[in-house]
Formats: sequence, C-alpha cells, structure tokens
Amino acid sequence: MPETTGTMATTKSGKVKPPSILIGWRERIALPELGITLLQAKIDTGARTSALHATRLKRFEKDGAEWVRFHIPHASGLAARDVEAPLVDRRQIKNTSGKGENRLVIETLLVLGARQWRIEVSLADRSEMAMPIILGRTAIRKRGLLVDAGKSFLAGKPAPASALHPQPQG
Repeated sequence: MPETTGTMATTKSGKVKPPSILIGWRERIALPELGITLLQAKIDTGARTSALHATRLKRFEKDGAEWVRFHIPHASGLAARDVEAPLVDRRQIKNTSGKGENRLVIETLLVLGARQWRIEVSLADRSEMAMPIILGRTAIRKRGLLVDAGKSFLAGKPAPASALHPQPQG
C-alpha cells in the first residue's frame, strides 16, 4: 500500500483533493489503452515531457484524423507489440543530451497504483536508456504525488481496471 500524507483536502473551487501519495524514482505503471499492463517507469522531475520507447513510427489518417502506428519493442518484461493511437501533436523536445528533436505526441491513460489519469507521451528511441518510459513533470504535476528520490516502487503494482480511482484533470 503506498504511503499517503495528510487527509483529504479541498481545492479553492470546492473539489475534494485526494491525500498526497509518496512514490519512488521508479514505479510500476500500466498504459491500458496501449495494451501495456505492467511497465517499469522512471519518474523524471527534470524532464518536462514524458517519453515512451517506440520505433517504426508511421503517420496515417483514420476517420479524418491524424494517427500514428508504432512498434513498442520488448522491454521491462513487456511483449513487443504494434500500436495505433491518435496523434495529439508534433513538437520540439530536448533529448537527454539537450538536443532538440521533432517528436510525435500521443495521449493515453496512465495507471499508477490505484490512480489513473490521462497523460501526453512523446514517442522516442530510448534503446540506449535503462527504462522504456520516463514520466516527466507535466504527467505527474497536480496529482498529489511526492517523489522520494531514494526509494523505488512505493505505489505498488497498477490496480486492475475495476479498482481504479479516476483523477480530476488539472
């Protein structure tokens, strides 16, 4: 069970805010809309944008909207798979070396512990990185998460869909 801090709080608009949850520098997550039920993620508060390891990116049109088809190679115990998702954006994002890259961005559901919310994820070649996905600041901000940089896997495994608690968008 993940550690929580404090009690339920209320925002200025009167919405109930869940208590803060302590997470580690790496956590187990799920991206169910991409068919990923368990994946190890690095929590990277130094990165603005999240990035998922993806190869063979191909843009196409589906029902009048732009989509992207991509391959998620075998990583972190995950079976390799081909995935399709609506394209949200194409933007300039700095890689770990600080060099700008033009990346495709999708939106997907993230499950962390018993919480779920939508995040934007850039698709990048992370073959030289230790983990197939990083969760940047924009994915974790305003979610009541506190990161303990000295610990790992504090949130527990991602909850099954029936036990999830949707988080308000913010």
